[in-house]
Amino acid sequence: MKKITVLDVTLRDGSHSMRHAFTEQQVREVARGLRKAKMKYFEVSHGDGLGGSSLQYGFSKVDELKLIEAAREECGDSAISVLILPGIGVKEDLKNAVKAGAKMARVATHVTEADVAGQHIYLSRELGLKTVGFLMMAHMAPTSVIVEQAKLFESYGAEIIYVTDSAGALLPHEVKERVAALKSHVSCEIGFHAHNNLSLALANTLAAVEAGATYVDGSLRCLGAGSGNTQTEVMVAVFDRLGYETGIDLYSVIDVANEVVAPFMPRPQEITGSSLIMGYAGVYSSFLLFTQEAAKKYNVDEREILVELGKMKAVGGQEDLIAEIAREIANHKQTVN
Repeated sequence: MKKITVLDVTLRDGSHSMRHAFTEQQVREVARGLRKAKMKYFEVSHGDGLGGSSLQYGFSKVDELKLIEAAREECGDSAISVLILPGIGVKEDLKNAVKAGAKMARVATHVTEADVAGQHIYLSRELGLKTVGFLMMAHMAPTSVIVEQAKLFESYGAEIIYVTDSAGALLPHEVKERVAALKSHVSCEIGFHAHNNLSLALANTLAAVEAGATYVDGSLRCLGAGSGNTQTEVMVAVFDRLGYETGIDLYSVIDVANEVVAPFMPRPQEITGSSLIMGYAGVYSSFLLFTQEAAKKYNVDEREILVELGKMKAVGGQEDLIAEIAREIANHKQTVN
């Protein structure tokens, strides 16, 4: 039986939907549920990674190190992963996360900027962490470029390299092409992270596994940025039906999704018109709430903002553009009228 490692990102990607307001009690309850389900890895940190708590990205309600410590106290044999984006998180953040209990670091960069990750990946390996290179917005670069960037990650010491569909914009054949190319050109294991903006998260995850990915991400009840991620409990059931071994107890992971996560979700994690446009236009999923706030402030259609962001090929870290675009659309309408 083929083995697949499922990594749950509810307590990190879900932070976007929660406006970075996870409480320590919520983290403890989710961690206990994931431990019972025998989840090998789950991720805990601000939605934008270590150091993300800020005016630009949104302040965390509870210090992320306290949340990591709480998760460590509850996680049993499960291991805690953290995300870190060089430029947002610094090396000291990673060291502190290790003291708090992190066992895996996922070093994330834009798909064409792997060269900024060297110091963080070196440090992660020195600290004894399972180390991942995380290529975000993978729809924005051709496969040949993704291969070049993956080779950089590998040269720094990454053990796993992720194709990350941050915008939920990739189609199954595009996922398969990218994962297969990495599988052919690097010796690392390959991972895949999906967003469900086009209702393709599970289909894309299956395409990735068929092409050779051995690590895949999911979130309970899809709690994540935009329309969320591949739904962890559904993915576990589907892999079981397909004959893949995840090591996860299906009933237990369903229980933590429905009895623990669902009650505190701020909204149904459904595909709205705006999140659909994010996938259609290729916009970073974590821009959704910023866009909704700007649309309300300037009384413009949030879909128009998202389409402009897609045309501009905006990337994570350019959240300031959102209000600027909304203001320009509003000014243009006033001029026309």
